[in-house]
Amino acid sequence: QVPVVETGGGSVQAGGSLRLSCAPSEYNTRRKCMGWFRQAPGKEREGVAGVCTPGSVTHYADSVKGRFTISRSDADNTAYLQMNSLKPEDTAMYYCSTFAEGWDPRSVVNIGKSFGYWGQGTQVTVSS
Repeated sequence: QVPVVETGGGSVQAGGSLRLSCAPSEYNTRRKCMGWFRQAPGKEREGVAGVCTPGSVTHYADSVKGRFTISRSDADNTAYLQMNSLKPEDTAMYYCSTFAEGWDPRSVVNIGKSFGYWGQGTQVTVSS
């Protein structure tokens, strides 16, 4: 059972934008937090952004702050990652995961990579 389905990746030039979507499967009950992560070839997975209820509180990695925006739809429990001003160093496979009670957005970004339950991911490629 795939816990989440990530979509929206693609290839863009530097400075471009993409919007990623993360839809939890029907088997993945609504959870407090959702987070986006990425993994470039030869590098460890890293946290990018996290959002938690109530109030859609967010936290971002320093490398994406001011360029990426995470949001969450309460209607369908889908998380989004709006990525603007993309750079070649943003090239990676992007993954999403959900997190239960006890998590907060900062923890999702900082340590969530070790506790996530991953889908197939979606590839983002940014050319210079």
